[in-house]
Amino acid sequence: MTDRGHLADRRGSLACVAVLLALWFAAPAHGQSGGQAKDAFEVRNVVVDVTAETAAAAREKALADGQVAAYGSLLERLTLRADRGRLPDLARVEIAALVKDFEVAKEKTSAVRYIAWLNVRFKAEKVRRLLIDYDLPFAETPSKPVLVLPVLQAAGAKLLFDDPNPWRDAWVARPPTDGLVPLVLPIGDLKDMLAIGAEQALSGDVQRLAAVAARYDARDSLVAHGSLRVSERRGLPELEVFATRYGTVQQEQTTVSTYSAGPGESMDALLLRAAADVTRRVEDNWKRDNLLQFGQSSVLVVTVPIAGLGAWLDVRGRLINVAVINRVDLVLLSRAEVRVNLHYMGELEQLSLALAQADLIIDEDEEDWVLRRAGGVGTGR
Repeated sequence: MTDRGHLADRRGSLACVAVLLALWFAAPAHGQSGGQAKDAFEVRNVVVDVTAETAAAAREKALADGQVAAYGSLLERLTLRADRGRLPDLARVEIAALVKDFEVAKEKTSAVRYIAWLNVRFKAEKVRRLLIDYDLPFAETPSKPVLVLPVLQAAGAKLLFDDPNPWRDAWVARPPTDGLVPLVLPIGDLKDMLAIGAEQALSGDVQRLAAVAARYDARDSLVAHGSLRVSERRGLPELEVFATRYGTVQQEQTTVSTYSAGPGESMDALLLRAAADVTRRVEDNWKRDNLLQFGQSSVLVVTVPIAGLGAWLDVRGRLINVAVINRVDLVLLSRAEVRVNLHYMGELEQLSLALAQADLIIDEDEEDWVLRRAGGVGTGR
């Protein structure tokens, strides 16, 4: 290559580095691009319905009521069930100070009545500080969708996509939730039946579980094994549930719960109550794995192979939205790779789990840690 060719190549490399540096320092510390399945500090579809002397008065009160309701939902989303009794009971003006903004998704108005569906976004740093001040452990890493496979065992039969399956019906009929773990149910069509059966789900067939979950853009699967029987002592229906989550979790998690029908409680009501409680337990398990450890900080040097500038910007957009990461420091950049220092809270396993929710995979390659997009998308390898 001629001297002119070397010079041109060097100028090209320097120009690439200059562009990368400019974009690095221009980008905000935390952004909205890529990564998480949802904004943990936004509460959507808060329904308000207020009647007052005038429509204007009804609207004013409804918007204030909506912010209070959203605040309660937000704190329940981030904290553990065991801490519900310790949640701070703030005045309306204090809650309003935590609100970043809100939008009215839909509204209906009459002369004296106002009905609306609100989306409320909160100031993340202020909410965090509030929870820290009240010594409340909390998590804010949204999980990727989890596919629920409700298997009912009764009278010697094991039902999954069979019709009827009242246990599956109970999961469909559950009240909607807005937690950190979105749960989805399979359609139960021929493709699902060919992908996995009741026995395969109960045995934890990882390949089949992953395949059917991928069909619904889910990363994990929850096998909810409900064993229905009649209590010998009480003569009433009793449901024992083994709920196991497979996939990106740090280890397979199984919760075992027993639900007994109360006097006059129907079978359907029992199953619905059990499905709702298992949902809450899944939420709590996820939050325990992702509690922010403010007293434990570490730094990890990570290499990110890239195929171009766009690939790196995509990865960086995902990194800065991972809750356990405090800071991302640029160490080295080139056309083929980027090296950064990840300042994070908690254990390495927790970091890996949080990164997986942002479609990022971290592996130890010989003596180096390498970060890639899931499936190798956009990377150089």
